[in-house]
Amino acid sequence: MLSRIETLFRRLRRNLSRSVWLARLLRLPVSEGSSTRPGLIMVQIDGLSHPQFERALNRGELPFLRRLLRREHYRMHDHYSGLPSTTPAVQAELFYGVKAAVPAFSFRDRESRRIVRMYEPDTAARVEALLASNGNEALLRDGSAYSDSYTGGAAESHFCPSSMGWGSTFRAANPLVLLAFLLSNFYSFLRVAVLVAMELGLALHDFVRGLIAGHDFFKELKFVPTRAAISILLRELCVIGGKIDISRGLPVIHINFLGYDEQSHRRGPRSLFAHWTLKGIDDAVARLWRAANHSAWRHYEVWVYSDHGQAAVQSYLQLQGYSLEDAVTAAFEKLGTTGLNIRSQNAGGIQTQRVRFLGGRKFQRLFSVLGINGGEADEQYPLVAALGPVGHVYFPHDLAGDARDFVARELAHMHKVPLVLSVTAPGTLCARTDAGEFLLPQDRAALFGAQHPFLDSVGEDLVRLCEHAEAGDLVLLGWRDGVAPMSFATENGAHAGASPEETHAFALLPADTPLAAREHEYLRPIDLRNAALQHLGRTENRPRGAGKRLPAAPTDSLRVMTYNVHGCVGMDGKLDVERIARVIARARPDVVALQELDVGRQRSLGMDQAHLIARYLEMEFHFHPAMHLEEERYGDAILTHLPQRLVKAGSLPGLAGKPHLEPRGALWVAADLHGREVQIINTHMGLYPRERIAQVATLLGSDWLAHEQCRGPVILCGDFNALPSSPVCCQIGAQLRDAQAEAKHHRPHATFSSRLPRMRIDHIFISPGLEVSGIEVSHSELARVASDHLPLIAEIRIPVHRPSAANRAGRSA
Repeated sequence: MLSRIETLFRRLRRNLSRSVWLARLLRLPVSEGSSTRPGLIMVQIDGLSHPQFERALNRGELPFLRRLLRREHYRMHDHYSGLPSTTPAVQAELFYGVKAAVPAFSFRDRESRRIVRMYEPDTAARVEALLASNGNEALLRDGSAYSDSYTGGAAESHFCPSSMGWGSTFRAANPLVLLAFLLSNFYSFLRVAVLVAMELGLALHDFVRGLIAGHDFFKELKFVPTRAAISILLRELCVIGGKIDISRGLPVIHINFLGYDEQSHRRGPRSLFAHWTLKGIDDAVARLWRAANHSAWRHYEVWVYSDHGQAAVQSYLQLQGYSLEDAVTAAFEKLGTTGLNIRSQNAGGIQTQRVRFLGGRKFQRLFSVLGINGGEADEQYPLVAALGPVGHVYFPHDLAGDARDFVARELAHMHKVPLVLSVTAPGTLCARTDAGEFLLPQDRAALFGAQHPFLDSVGEDLVRLCEHAEAGDLVLLGWRDGVAPMSFATENGAHAGASPEETHAFALLPADTPLAAREHEYLRPIDLRNAALQHLGRTENRPRGAGKRLPAAPTDSLRVMTYNVHGCVGMDGKLDVERIARVIARARPDVVALQELDVGRQRSLGMDQAHLIARYLEMEFHFHPAMHLEEERYGDAILTHLPQRLVKAGSLPGLAGKPHLEPRGALWVAADLHGREVQIINTHMGLYPRERIAQVATLLGSDWLAHEQCRGPVILCGDFNALPSSPVCCQIGAQLRDAQAEAKHHRPHATFSSRLPRMRIDHIFISPGLEVSGIEVSHSELARVASDHLPLIAEIRIPVHRPSAANRAGRSA
C-alpha cells in the first residue's frame, strides 16, 4: 500500500515538474526506455584541492557533500590530476582517454605558429578534433556538457568554448517558449538576482580592498561583473539545464562549476571569497542529486570530483621585479641577440576569461573592448607562453646545444626560475635549478620531495608533457621542493604545475563504484573514465560488488545483513534487482540474509533474483523457495563470500484452517570463518501472531536451533514481523540475544517501512559469547526507495579458536 501511494505521488510530481514541461515546450527529445537503465551525472568542482575540500567539510561549508559521506555510502578518493594540472588536460584524459593532450593552458599552435589559449573556441575545437581522431570512445556520447573545455562528444553542449552560451535548441526557441521558460523558473531567476546582488556587493567590497592593496584599478573593475557572472549566473543556468536533461533521461551529464576556481585565481585558494562560493556549489549539487533521484527514465548516479587543486602563489613579476618575458629577453641578449621585443602574453592569467562562455559573438566583442583578449606574438623572436606556473619558451630557430643550455642556466641561476626543463633524449629530461642539474624521471625525489603524494607518476608525466609536439624548447615550472610556488601570471592562486597542492584533487564516489584494479591507491582521470564507461554499460561488464573481504586476524568481525527486498520492487514501483544489489554492496557485508526473492516468476519477468544479486556481489548463495508453484518460486536466500555448506532448508508451520496464507520457511547454512563454523539461519515469519508462535516453536525445536549440529556461534536473522516486545521475540530472547539491544552506545532503529521507519520487525539474534561491535540501519536515499524495508547490518566479533600446539605438531607430522 505504501509503495503504491509513493508511486502515485512520484508520478504526480513528475507531471507537475517544471523541467518536464520545459523539455516538452522546447520539443527536446526524451531518451525513452527502461526506467532502470543506468545514468550518470558527473559534477566537477573546478580547482578545489583535496586539502581545501577537507577544510571546507570541517568548516561546515559543504553540508550536502558531508551528508553523502555520512549517510549515502559515498567514499572520498585521492585524485591525481596528471600534468599539466589544468582542466583541458584533465578533461581530455577523462573524455577521450588521452594523457597530457595539451602542454599547458597557453602554448604555440603547431600549424598557425601563434600563441593560443584553451578558452578560445577555435583552439578548443582543434584540440578536441585531434582527441576524437585517436579512436577512443567519447565519454559524453548522447549526453550533455556544461561549462567544459570540450564537448566530450556530447549531443548537446552549453557554455563551452566551442559552443558559447546555450545550445542551439535554446537559441532557436520560440520567444513565447522562452518567456514560459523564464516564468516557470521565476523563483530560480529571482534567486539568481538576489545572489548576484549579494555577490556584487561582496565583489565591490573586494574591489575596494584590492585598490587599497595597490592592485590595478581597471583589472579590479573588470573582476566585479565577471565574478558575479561566473560564480552565480553561470552556475544557476547550468543547474537549470542539468535538471531539464535529467527529466529527459539523457544517459550522461557533465557539469563543471567554475566559481571556486575563478575566485581562487584572484584571491587565493584559502581565501574567504573562494570558500564562500563553495556553499552555493554545494546547494547546486544537492538540487541536481534530488532531481536525479526522481528521474522517471533512468537510475542516475551522481559523482562529484575536482579536476585539480590550486596553490597559493606570488607572481614572478612581484618576486623578481620584472616579467618572465624580460628574463628571457635578457638571457638571449647575453647570447649576442639584440633588439628583441618579446611581448607579454596576457600576464593576467585566466581570470575573467571564462565569463565569455555565457554568450557568443556579442560577449566576445564586449570583452575584446574591455581588453580581455590577448595580442598576437611575433615569431621572429623567441616566444613565451606562460599563463600560470608552467611556461614554454619557443626558440626562433634551432639553437646549438651549448646556446640552449646557456639560456636554460641563465633562467635558472640568474633569473630564479625554479625549474627549467629540456628534452635531452627520448624519455629523459634535463632539469636545471639554481642548485644544479638533474635528470628526470630518475631524480624526481630530489626535485619534488620524497613525500610528494604522486611522486611515482609526476616524473613520467613531466616527460610526457615536455615531449608534447607543441611544447616549448624549454619548459619552465614555478615550483620545486623547497621553493615557494610562483606563477608567471599575475594571480594569487594558480595551477598547471607539479606541486602537491596543484595535483591533489578529490573524487567523491558511491562505495560500489566499479573502479578497476590499478597500480596505485589514488585515482587519475582515466580511472574515472573507465569506471564511468562500465557504469553506463559501454564496456565489458565486471561484477562490482562487495568484494571478497577475507578476515585475517584470529579473532575477527563478521558483517551480517538481513534485508527484506520486497521482490526487488521499490517504493517508486520500479522492479530493479541491481538497485537492491547496490544497496547491499555499499554496506560491504560478509553474509547477507535476504527475504522475499522471486525466481522465475512472471511478475518479475522470470528473473532469478537470488542468482543475479549473488553474481553482482561476487558471492555464493543458497536459496530456499517457501512457495513453489510450477516453475515459479518465492523465498529466502543466504549469500556469502566465505566457504559455506547447506545444513537445512525447510518450511515452517502455518495456521490450521487457513490454507491460503503465504507459506513461510527457513534456511540454515554453516559458514567457515578461519576454520570455525558459524551457524546462520535466515527466516521470514508470518503476519498473524498465532502463526508466528507456531513458527518460532519450530525454530527453537530439535530440527533447528536445538539440533546437535547447531553448536558454537549461532546467528538467527530475518524478517520476523514481530516487535521486540512480542512473545515471539521474548521466546527467542530466552536463548539468544538481540544484536541491536546488545550493541553499546546504540539506540535501536526501526526498519519498516523504509520511508517512515516506525517498526523494528527485522532482527539479528546471536548466541551468548558473541560481541556486537557495531550496528547499522542504512537510511540512504537508495535504501529508502529500493524496498519497503531498510537493511539491518550487525558487526559481530566471533572468537576464532587457535589450534593447539599439539594439533599443529600433529598436522605438520
